[in-house]
Amino acid sequence: MLRSVVTGKIVKTLFWYALLILTALGSDYVLHRLGLYWVGRYFGIAGTVTILIALTYSLQKRKIVDVASPKFLLSLHEGLSWAGALMLLVHAGVHFNALLPWAALVLLLVVVASGFVGRLLLADARAAMSQRAAALAKEGLTAPEIEKRLLLDAVAVDAMNRWRSVHMPLTTVLAALTILHIASMLAYSRWP
Repeated sequence: MLRSVVTGKIVKTLFWYALLILTALGSDYVLHRLGLYWVGRYFGIAGTVTILIALTYSLQKRKIVDVASPKFLLSLHEGLSWAGALMLLVHAGVHFNALLPWAALVLLLVVVASGFVGRLLLADARAAMSQRAAALAKEGLTAPEIEKRLLLDAVAVDAMNRWRSVHMPLTTVLAALTILHIASMLAYSRWP
């Protein structure tokens, strides 16, 4: 049963990742067919702002802001990051005119994939902790005893910490590439 749950989560994750890419390609195609390819340029701004709003979750985790429940902010982070990534992918389109935007695009896809992996790890860690706590409670252990035993489940927490040690630097490099891309666009481009 556990294997089918894990397989289901992986299939769902792959579905959302594929949907992101296919929706971006389809949207770009439709915009070009309608002669509205220029709209994609503004999706870059909207996508960047959307992802910046999604970072509220990270700011609250670091106690910089306190605006809502962590669970709500995590859901908001996931949803807005997906939507922002979609807008940025449409913004990028299928154009081969500069290395920097393509490096940022590839890194964006890696960061989004990393986010999906983190979501899987978090869900598995929570499920494992809940199952273990329920099993210990059925054995008649008290709450402090259960808590003490669950410390052994720190492996799940360790997996999340290792994931963060990859996801956060990737996100930081993506932010740097984004800033370079914006700066180069402002310096060398003619905006209407």
